[in-house]
Amino acid sequence: MRQQEIATNNFLPTKKEIQKSTKEFVSNIIEKAEHNPKEIYAQALRLKEALTVIESELKKTIPEESFEEFGLKGTYRSGGNSINYSEDEVYSQIKKDLDDRVELLKLAQKQDLVLDAGGNEVPRVSTTPRKASLAISF
Repeated sequence: MRQQEIATNNFLPTKKEIQKSTKEFVSNIIEKAEHNPKEIYAQALRLKEALTVIESELKKTIPEESFEEFGLKGTYRSGGNSINYSEDEVYSQIKKDLDDRVELLKLAQKQDLVLDAGGNEVPRVSTTPRKASLAISF
């Protein structure tokens, strides 16, 4: 049954089919070691950028209505409204106080002794490491 889900002769493959065949393609490239992985990666990033632009521009031409065609299901959702919290003076003051406290806590990480406006020592709080990543640009 699992194999039947993935194997198809449809000219428009499913998401699972695309993922499976693409992983196999990449595995073959890596195993054969005939190509520089960095060069293939560079090509993949360029293709991804091109496809992102294509997808974005085409999406603008699709009517804002739900549809189900070509193996896709599009569900139109109204954007709704966002509350403008910053119009409330109490909220704005609390937000400013929090932002100021954040700056004090950052300063306390760099200096031995930091005092707040009330003369209280600002503690040096712990840190949580962020996931390392590789930044790529072209």
